[in-house]
Amino acid sequence: MSGTQEADLNLLGRAAFIGKVMARYGLGERGAADVPLEERAKSLRGALEELGPTFAKLGQILSTRPDLLPPEFIAELSKLQDDVPPMTEEEVVAVMEEELRVPWEDVFASIDSEPLAAGTIGQVHAATLEGGERVVVKVQRQGAEEEIMRDLGLLELFAEKAEHRDGLRRLVDFPTVIRHLSESLKRELDFRSEAANVDRLGEVLERYPRLAVPSVFHELSTKRLLVLSFVDGVPLRETPDVPERYDAARQLIESYYRQVLVDGFFHADPHPGNLLWSNGTVYFLDCGMVGEVDARIRELVLLLVMAFWQEDDEFLAEVVLQLASDQDLPDEFNFEAFQAEIGALVQSVRGQSLQEIQLGPILQGITEIAARRDVRLPAELALTAKALAQMQLAASVLDPDLDPFSVVGRFLARRLFERGRQAIDPKKAFYEVQKVKVRLSGLVSAVERLVGARPGQRFQVDMKGMGSLENTIRRSTRRISLAITAAAAIISSGFTLGQDGVSRWVPALFGSIGLALLFLMLVDLFWKKGSRSSSSF
Repeated sequence: MSGTQEADLNLLGRAAFIGKVMARYGLGERGAADVPLEERAKSLRGALEELGPTFAKLGQILSTRPDLLPPEFIAELSKLQDDVPPMTEEEVVAVMEEELRVPWEDVFASIDSEPLAAGTIGQVHAATLEGGERVVVKVQRQGAEEEIMRDLGLLELFAEKAEHRDGLRRLVDFPTVIRHLSESLKRELDFRSEAANVDRLGEVLERYPRLAVPSVFHELSTKRLLVLSFVDGVPLRETPDVPERYDAARQLIESYYRQVLVDGFFHADPHPGNLLWSNGTVYFLDCGMVGEVDARIRELVLLLVMAFWQEDDEFLAEVVLQLASDQDLPDEFNFEAFQAEIGALVQSVRGQSLQEIQLGPILQGITEIAARRDVRLPAELALTAKALAQMQLAASVLDPDLDPFSVVGRFLARRLFERGRQAIDPKKAFYEVQKVKVRLSGLVSAVERLVGARPGQRFQVDMKGMGSLENTIRRSTRRISLAITAAAAIISSGFTLGQDGVSRWVPALFGSIGLALLFLMLVDLFWKKGSRSSSSF
């Protein structure tokens, strides 16, 4: 039997096994629709856990998509756990030596026999390097990649069939879900990606002294082996009652808003089990699952948070629709009813304490409202909502009485101030003015060629009043340039006035230049108005 035939038989055997498991849990029966949603959700979770890592991961991804599944399924799938027997010492050592290409004793003085954690993809052990430094070693389970790639092949075949069934796609966009699952699992199978995530998250957290990540030993880490510094700490729920925990809670909330809204890169699974308390610092563990948010989504989510903070229901609803701008709204869409639902959600959580209010679920609630009205929001928003919800839970463990809105408000104020400082930087302001002038000059040149006032191909159109178009554009360009330069000078005057070490003549000079330019613009504007008025007589 050829290798291809054997692979096909294995694939058919796996497909038959999946069918048997689904049938045993009653998921393929005709009468399943009559079973309560809670029972069907429990059956689905049990089947996915039994089917192994690929399907467990599929359930975890679906648990972040309240726009795809009912709340009963979301709640049940979020309980999915890795229930696998640990690898033997021989299996762990075999993988380590395959990756290191030397006997493990040449690198490590000892490896703890009991694993710290065992999952469907990897297993974690504490160890000691030859130099005496304590480390943590994450070893990929033998056969994990082959099993996952086989299951992904089956799921991709199913997704191809589902793509042409409109009824099924309206329920769940399986091609998109499977594509996301495939990308996520392939990243998790390459531990070098997790090492890069640790480094990147460490850079993001540098400004927060109470937050950190373990160090990566890159010279010992490979695709199937990850070596990190050992963090001697306790689970977050066992944090001692010290003042540092309250600072850490505030920094945890603010850091997540910065990760999502500024850096566009965040730890996507920050539940308390993935956080460790050590010497006044919270350490992020397991950076295999991260989220990324593009610039456009970040800007809109920032506006969404600000609208929520200001209790501006109408604008909040508008921002939500902007997030779905790549989709045509249904013909029967009712904006007033949509806004009313958003407003009811916002009002339902005001005045609550940190333990009662859940910022992540607010985003999840918005996603559910949008889904009920056939408005499909980006997948990044659902993953962000889940991460914020988990972060909120972790922060409440450290400081149950912390008001999250005060932290978010201060962060937003600082963020706006940072943007303001960037906007009024004299060099940046001068650059932006010159950029506008160049672009407007290009526009004038294009229009001049269009009307024949400049050499080049001429678009001949005889239209009444076309002869004055060039002068009108030149006047508008001149006035815009004067206005922008004057505004930049006046803002620079105000900024330098409040800076220590700046001579008093500097803001005075900027202010004088700004006022002079403003005066010239007004003279130009009213003189032209006066000329037109006198010529009309």
